[in-house]
Amino acid sequence: MYFFNCFWIYSIFGFFMETILFSIFNWSGESGILYGPWTPIYGFGSIIIILTTHYVFRNFKYNKFLKLILIFIFNFFLLSLIELLGGLLIEKLFSITWWDYSSHKYHIGKFVCLDMALIWGISSIFLIYVLKPIMDQLIKKIPKFIGIAIPIFIVIDFLVTIINKINVK
Repeated sequence: MYFFNCFWIYSIFGFFMETILFSIFNWSGESGILYGPWTPIYGFGSIIIILTTHYVFRNFKYNKFLKLILIFIFNFFLLSLIELLGGLLIEKLFSITWWDYSSHKYHIGKFVCLDMALIWGISSIFLIYVLKPIMDQLIKKIPKFIGIAIPIFIVIDFLVTIINKINVK
């Protein structure tokens, strides 16, 4: 149940974070392709961050600084891979390019670039040491039916999005 709750909380948090950043920096676009106020890539990414951190803490007996570096490096690469796969999947399913880093100096194709990989590494540190302790307190208070209902709504939204956007092609 914990990971279901992490998934939807961080999906919603990612949606609002990205929406606020778009407003602040006057960027064009919107957060995610789904209709609801969630961006599942942030949910998946957060779960990956939590799992890799758990792996590092359990398997590496280094000091805190070296663990911090390992968390950064693992998530630098893993989240960039997720961004690549997500971009390719969205492009394949919906025939749209939701983001394109081709204009960035250090990019690998359209969907991965060094500056975003650095942001993913830094964000993983922020999530583990700042956000996760706060969210874990919130997660403990979520009634079980909400922890089940929200992922069901996300799946329904995903299916409706796929049906509607594939039919539009």
